[in-house]
Amino acid sequence: MIVVHHLNHSRSQRVLWLLEELGLPYEIRRYQRDPRTMLAPPELRAVHPLGKSPVIDDDGLVLAESGAILGYLGDRHGGGTLMPPHGTPQRLRCDYWLHYAEGSLMPPLLLKLVFQRVETAPAPFLARRVAKGIAGKVQHAFVDPQIALQLDYLEAELGKAAWFGGEEFSVADIALSFPLEAAAARAGLGANRPRLAAFLERIHARPAYQRALERGGAYALAG
Repeated sequence: MIVVHHLNHSRSQRVLWLLEELGLPYEIRRYQRDPRTMLAPPELRAVHPLGKSPVIDDDGLVLAESGAILGYLGDRHGGGTLMPPHGTPQRLRCDYWLHYAEGSLMPPLLLKLVFQRVETAPAPFLARRVAKGIAGKVQHAFVDPQIALQLDYLEAELGKAAWFGGEEFSVADIALSFPLEAAAARAGLGANRPRLAAFLERIHARPAYQRALERGGAYALAG
């Protein structure tokens, strides 16, 4: 039995979704973010030294990092359905998106979240004004242009095939779901990115995605 150490409003929702797509049985062990800091609870450090989620336990194999987990599950349990075979162009493309999702797309989105919180954080009036000004300038000069660059790239890529990995739905699409949901929530996709908006509508309508939401509980990024 696969055990998923699941943190609310996190990347572990992607793991639940993949397990539902594969039709695998699994158990969820739930953890809740601190409502003030939004950080994971210290109990997760008993599972993994970094105290992050997701972490899975597959019959004694403990694995962290959502991209690694998606790749492992696709290879180990997918039967070739959602993870293309090694040595094929489709597999290279799928691996690329697994790394891209966290290595290129998420960093500017995380910076956006941090600076948005800096802008609204409680502080003395003068300090708040200075912090808000700095945060706004960094977003305008660096963060927002980087997000726009990434989203324009993804919009163009979806013009080449039905899904990110090609003509068939794959782990690549599951990997990109979380940062694209974050982009929609934090930066907006805009009318000039209809393919990305349609992509989110398509994945949200998948029965396995809906089942994962039912199992995983509230997931703010899905809205």
